[in-house]
Amino acid sequence: MATKGKEWMKTMHNVFDEFTNRNLFSLISRGYFDGIESAIALGKEANVFTARKKDGSRVVLKIYRLETCDFNKMQNYLREDPRYAGLRGKQRKIIFRWVQREFKNILRAREGGVRVPLPIAILFNILILEYIGDDIGVAPRLISLAPRKKADFFQKVAGNIKKLFKAGLVHADLSPFNILNLQDEPVFIDLSQACPLNHPRAVEFLRRDIKNVCRYFSSLGLNVSEEKLFKEVVS
Repeated sequence: MATKGKEWMKTMHNVFDEFTNRNLFSLISRGYFDGIESAIALGKEANVFTARKKDGSRVVLKIYRLETCDFNKMQNYLREDPRYAGLRGKQRKIIFRWVQREFKNILRAREGGVRVPLPIAILFNILILEYIGDDIGVAPRLISLAPRKKADFFQKVAGNIKKLFKAGLVHADLSPFNILNLQDEPVFIDLSQACPLNHPRAVEFLRRDIKNVCRYFSSLGLNVSEEKLFKEVVS
């Protein structure tokens, strides 16, 4: 394993419950990864780690918390999503369905040509994703590293928004925090809240995504128009 022995077990028990630990060991036994390497982000909703495989390559683990996540937020998004109409159940069932939703959204985005991490596997509250980065580390979020070619990067982001819309989805939480800068190439992440176009708030979410993106690039000195981009996307 990448992180072994007592240190690894202590880390696991401080972050995860026994249910999650058992499923992590199950995924290890199936060969998806060999051990957790380091944390990328520890949040109230999910914890994100890099993990090493036996061949030395990396994957990313996104592990949703079962007790302290924003359950109400998940339930509200799912309730309004026609794909999950009538969904009822206990908190864990809602969380598992939320993770499935992210997995399906990423697959749909990839099929539409959007640059997103490849979804590799899913088990209850655990999502395994393609590692986006190099040997030095994960690709930084756009908020942490501005692109060198700002205009080109904006056009690529706009292109991904259009492709996502054509694939029938709106990101619904797009911002510089959810776009990676991989050597001046944008990669969209965190698609759990992405919604289909027949969602009652799809247009509202699209306008908010575009506003967030245009505001960021305006702060970099680019002359960009929210309304122009919106019309280009919906047309």
